[in-house]
Amino acid sequence: MMRALRPDRMTYAVRNFVEEKLGVKYTEGRKTEFAKSFRESGPASPVFFILSPGVDPLKDVESLGRKLGFTIDLGKLHNVSLGQGQEAVAEVAMEMAAKEGHWVILQNIHLVARWLGSLEKLLERCCEGSHQDYRVFISAEPAPTPQEHIIPQDILDQCRREQEFKTILFSLCYFHACVAERRKFGPQGWNRKYPFNTGDLTISVNVLYNYLEANSQVPWEDLRYLFGEIMYGGHITDDWDRRLCRTYLEEYMQPNQFDRKLALAPGFVVPSNLDYQGYHGYVDEMLPHESPVHYGLHPNAEIEFLTVKTILDEVLEKLPEEYNMSDIYEIRRSLKELDLGLKGELAISSEMEQIQSALFFDNVPDTWTKLAYPSTYSLAQWYNDVLLRCRELDSWTQDLALPTVVWLSGLFNPQSFLTAVMQSLARKNEWPLDKMNLTVDVTKKFKEEFNQPAREGAYVYGLYMQGARWDTQGGVITEARLKELTPSMPVISVRAVPNDRQETRNIYECPLYKTKLRGTTYVWTFSLKTRERPAKWVLAGVALLLSV
Repeated sequence: MMRALRPDRMTYAVRNFVEEKLGVKYTEGRKTEFAKSFRESGPASPVFFILSPGVDPLKDVESLGRKLGFTIDLGKLHNVSLGQGQEAVAEVAMEMAAKEGHWVILQNIHLVARWLGSLEKLLERCCEGSHQDYRVFISAEPAPTPQEHIIPQDILDQCRREQEFKTILFSLCYFHACVAERRKFGPQGWNRKYPFNTGDLTISVNVLYNYLEANSQVPWEDLRYLFGEIMYGGHITDDWDRRLCRTYLEEYMQPNQFDRKLALAPGFVVPSNLDYQGYHGYVDEMLPHESPVHYGLHPNAEIEFLTVKTILDEVLEKLPEEYNMSDIYEIRRSLKELDLGLKGELAISSEMEQIQSALFFDNVPDTWTKLAYPSTYSLAQWYNDVLLRCRELDSWTQDLALPTVVWLSGLFNPQSFLTAVMQSLARKNEWPLDKMNLTVDVTKKFKEEFNQPAREGAYVYGLYMQGARWDTQGGVITEARLKELTPSMPVISVRAVPNDRQETRNIYECPLYKTKLRGTTYVWTFSLKTRERPAKWVLAGVALLLSV
C-alpha cells in the first residue's frame, strides 16, 4: 500500500520495517575501526584501502604505527607512492620488510596498472616464510563510491582551548555534512554542483586550531570568511550559492554558542565537552533520521528525488488543430526529412536518428532546444508550452496594447521586459536609470480578477515559489505546505523606484529563475516581505521560478 500510495516514502518505510524486525545495526552505516581490521590482517593478508576524494585512510596506518612502534623515523615503516618509476623502490621495500618484520604502504596502485601482475606475484612470494610482523597496506582510487570520513581521535585533544575548539569543531563537522549532502536536493540544494570533500574539512580544522592557538579571542569573522570564502567557497562559482554557504556559517558559528545550547537542527544541539566516543554516542542517540529539515530545507524538498517518475500521457493529439508543428521552420524541415527517411526516400542521417530517438523517448530534440528558450519539459509538455506562447503572442498583436496582466514566463527574454518597465518609468519621471531598481508588490488576486492594466509599471503572472509559499492574506513568505512543491504566486505588480526609496527592512532578496535548474537561468532579484529572518529562506533554498 505504501508503494502504491507514496513511493517517495518507500525508503523510510522499508528502513523502519527492517529496524523494527531486525534491529538498528542493519539500517545504520558504520565504518570499521582500523585497529579491528589490522587484527584480522597478517603477512599473507594485506589491507586494501579504497580511496575516496579528500579521505586519507593511511593516516590510520601511521597513527596505529606510532602506538605499535612502526614509524618511518624508526625505519620500520616504508611509504611508497606509486608512479614515475617507483615500482622498483616498492619491490626493494617489500623484500626488506618481509625479512625484517616491517610495514609497507603502497599508495595509489591504480596509477601502475601494468605492474599489478608483478605485484600479485611479489605479494605471494614475500609472505612465504616472512617475519610475523610483516604487513602490507595498499591504496587505490575506485570507480565513484559514496564518500565517508572520520575525524581521528587525537584531533580532539590537540588544542589548549579545549571547550571552544570542540564546540566549533562540532559545528564545522555539521556544516560540512550539510554542504556536502545538500547536493542531492538538486538545484534547490545548490545552483551548481561542487566537489566538496573531506580535504576541505581537514584543512578547515587545521585553520581553526591555528587561529585559536594564536588569538586570545575567537576570531569569528576571520574563521567564517576562511571557511566560507576560501576553503569551501573556493569551489563555489555562483553568487547565490556563496550567500547560502555564508548563511550556513552565520547560523552554525555564533559568538554566543558557548553560553547557550546552539541548535544545529530541530532537537539537535551542540553538545558539551565530550570525548571521541562520547561524541559518537551523542550523534547516534540524538541525531534524528535523515530529513531535509536538517539542512534548513522544507520536507517537500525531498519528494522530487524520492518519487519514481512516470511517463506522461501522449498529448500531441489533443492539441488544437490550428496550431501545427509545421508552422515552425526548423521543426517542419527536420520532421519532413525524417518522414522521407522513414519512407526510404532519403538516407537516414545522424540528425534524423537523434530526432527519431527524441520523439520515441518523449524528449525535445537538441536541434530544437538550442533555438528555443530554457526548459526542462518533456516533448509533449514543451510543445504544449510553445503553442500557449504562440497563442499569447497572437492575442497580444491583435490590438498592439500591453495586456492587462503579462504572462512573464511566456516571454523568451523576461529580463528585457523587466528592464523596459524600469526604462519607461525612468523616462516618465525623469529619473536616472542607474539609480533605480525594480520593486514588487504581490497582490491578493489572480489573473482572471484583473480587467485593466497597471497605471504604473505592469502586472505579471506565471510565477511559482519553491522552498516556501506566499501567504496571500498576510502578504509575506511563509512555510510551505507538505507535498505542495511549487505553489503559484498571485499576480505581481512590478514598478521601478529610486534606490533610496527601496524597502530594505524585513525583506528576503529572492532570486527569480526561468527553470528549476537555476544557475544560468537567473532572471532578476525580487525583494519579498518576510516576518521570519531572511536566513531561514536562504537555507531553505527559496526561489521564484517561471516554469515548473
